[in-house]
Amino acid sequence: MAKAENVIVYSTPTCPFCRQVKEYLKEKGVEFTDFNAAADAEARKEMVRKSGQMGVPVIDVDGTIVVGFNRTRLEELLS
Repeated sequence: MAKAENVIVYSTPTCPFCRQVKEYLKEKGVEFTDFNAAADAEARKEMVRKSGQMGVPVIDVDGTIVVGFNRTRLEELLS
């Protein structure tokens, strides 16, 4: 699996899907930056600007936005 250059996860501590997507990325050996959208107002604004919504998780894979834990889409973007 090719390494994505820049993976950003916008998440909250209480979101089960956020935990799942981060665990999935770790299992795949994908390095990512995690922003807590609940605590970080700037990260939250950036997430909404990129995705158009407040729901988490939002995953930015080299500029392509995935909303929610969409395993199939992530597989496509990371391979």
